[in-house]
Amino acid sequence: QVQLVESGGGLVQPGGSLRLSCAASGIIFSISALRWYRQAPGKERELVADITSGGRTNYADSVTGRFTISRDNAKNTVYLQMNSLKPEDTAVYYCNAEVYDRRYWGQGTQVTVSS
Repeated sequence: QVQLVESGGGLVQPGGSLRLSCAASGIIFSISALRWYRQAPGKERELVADITSGGRTNYADSVTGRFTISRDNAKNTVYLQMNSLKPEDTAVYYCNAEVYDRRYWGQGTQVTVSS
């Protein structure tokens, strides 16, 4: 059974940082494409960042230069380092893994940026 478990969300002030983690089990992690999505209230889910099995990364324009996605295949974990957070980054963040044309989702972790 595939499981993706996110952690690291919380409340942070504008300009602050958080690091999200997503621990995977039940999949061949090293060949999986990994993504972070987010969904704010009343908005559609959007892709924030992705990383290929080879380590190539891609970011949404809104987070480029502030967020960094990385992966540790030895720990079956993908990370999202978020710096210079803004109130508009407030959302539920979801981890997504894709392998052999199947996609899996975590349960999400809330990130709130507010003073």
